[in-house]
Amino acid sequence: MPGDVKTRMCPPLTPDEAASLHGSLVMDAVERTKSLRGVDIFLACSPGMDHPFFQTLAARHRIRLCEQVGEDLGQRMDHALTAVFNRGYAHAVLVGTDVPNLAARHYERANALLQTTDVVLGPTEDGGYYLVGAKRPVPALFADIPWSTGEVLAQSRVRADRAGLVVGLLDPERDLDTFDDVRAFLREDTGTKTLSTRTSNVLHTLIQRHGNSSPA
Repeated sequence: MPGDVKTRMCPPLTPDEAASLHGSLVMDAVERTKSLRGVDIFLACSPGMDHPFFQTLAARHRIRLCEQVGEDLGQRMDHALTAVFNRGYAHAVLVGTDVPNLAARHYERANALLQTTDVVLGPTEDGGYYLVGAKRPVPALFADIPWSTGEVLAQSRVRADRAGLVVGLLDPERDLDTFDDVRAFLREDTGTKTLSTRTSNVLHTLIQRHGNSSPA
């Protein structure tokens, strides 16, 4: 919903522009799961899975919906993973939807690493992570983390070490948290990214509108 997503991009983006970008990135993330075999796809929804946007995605792509539950990002991720394990799954991989380069290979590599580790993390270039995978609930991994800072990955690894969890790491990727991230991503784009045409058009339109803007 406008005003609830990608708020760190506003300004220069308007809430409607930020919501449009977020919606396109969510669709990209769902569409990229089509090539995966032998997995069930869940989409954690906010403000609620009864929203027409999520219902349309579920019907079109045959994915399962669940609610986001929790006061902060850590609680919501912990709840999502625990809910999946409570359904009887042996392992689960949770990803953010704001990583333009997210592809099937990330899921495949994460699943491979989980054969020999307890937890898998996919680092972002700003010190966070775009993917977390585990073989059981790991609430300690999400407790007392300074979310939306450059310390997220480092502190998460500290929590994992304290809990005796072996961590595997994927290659780092850029996520789109701020409009500076959008600028940097497009500067780095060599034409081999996994962006959909839809999202590519959205990003380039936003750059044309706000490329020289700075946050107030």
